[in-house]
Amino acid sequence: MDASRSAVVLIEFQHDFTSEGGALHGAVADVMEQTSMIENTQALLAAAREAGATIIHSPIQFAPGYNEITSHPYGILKGVVDTNAFVKGEWGAQIVAEVEPQEGEIVLEGKRGLDAFASTNLDFILRSKGVQTVALAGFLTNCCVESTMRSAYEKGFEVITITDCLGATSMEEHENAIKYDYPMFSKPMTSGEFAEALAGAESGDTSRGY
Repeated sequence: MDASRSAVVLIEFQHDFTSEGGALHGAVADVMEQTSMIENTQALLAAAREAGATIIHSPIQFAPGYNEITSHPYGILKGVVDTNAFVKGEWGAQIVAEVEPQEGEIVLEGKRGLDAFASTNLDFILRSKGVQTVALAGFLTNCCVESTMRSAYEKGFEVITITDCLGATSMEEHENAIKYDYPMFSKPMTSGEFAEALAGAESGDTSRGY
């Protein structure tokens, strides 16, 4: 793996998910604890920064009133609106200190839905920097991370999903996505395996077909 052509995309490491008192923290706290995702992501970031990979932070945030989306949301976005989560300028929308951006790292603007490509310039950034390999971590395993994974795969990137740097609302949903969906659209690996690959170790192909 060529670190200079690799990017780590961190999806929604924001207080409303990560922190006690966050609007949606209670829904993901158990899985976060079981996967040790914050600690693993800190190690992932340290390795990626040392290797010289591009670091991209992808928060989701809305203006008060959520006028950027339909007035009658349903599904996952209704849950965001109903809990008043990810409001721009408020504590809940801030990126948690443990993985906060460092100087020179990229913070995407405009994410309003699930796929980090859909309403941002992520694709432009990756291609302008010559990125070929995209590694994904964050929330939710089976929602925004999975949506972004599928888009990255369709766009022709080599996609890595970092399985111990993810959070979901239940271990069942988390494990199901990693077992059945992730290998079809990415090469799943742990943060440790990804760090070794960035350092030059050979990495096996963990993807699968049907």
